[in-house]
Amino acid sequence: MAATLKGNVREAILAAAREAAMAYGYGGLNFRDLAGAVGIKAASINYYFPNKALLGEAVARRYWEDIARDLEAISANAPSPIEALKKYPGIFRLSLERSNRICLSSFMAAEYDELPEPVLKEVQAFADVNTAWLCGQLVAARLVEPTDGESQARAIYAAVAGAQIVARSRSDIHLFDTLIQSYRAAGLLPN
Repeated sequence: MAATLKGNVREAILAAAREAAMAYGYGGLNFRDLAGAVGIKAASINYYFPNKALLGEAVARRYWEDIARDLEAISANAPSPIEALKKYPGIFRLSLERSNRICLSSFMAAEYDELPEPVLKEVQAFADVNTAWLCGQLVAARLVEPTDGESQARAIYAAVAGAQIVARSRSDIHLFDTLIQSYRAAGLLPN
């Protein structure tokens, strides 16, 4: 029973930290604020995460693990790799739908100079997971040769993440949709 309670508190801390990081980045991970959101004492967070770097690392790792599962679900449920690629921008759109949030990894990547090395590695893993999935879909759809897949995948990832940042800066989800449509019209994403 105690292990379940501890697991639930740890998960609640990670969930609150994810929301804070999506709104304020790594700099927004404040133990006092997180404790208030979870309903525990700030010192209690140290039991699960002795310092901010360990919390940031855990949050960023969990984030890319969750996205990896989401991408695999898209692959499994899409009738073709092209249809999977069409659904890809939707992952980034979901963050904007939730109170104009952006990708945790995009926010943290912008804080590059302030990130401890383990946090940075997890943030970079997010980009790597996205790029690898996109590359696989592009090659499977025969939209690119295997030798060109990674560079095309990085371009798509950067474009979609960038569209999310631009849309957030205007608090305009329709701007995101317009940018994605322009990527489709230009041939970066399939129609």
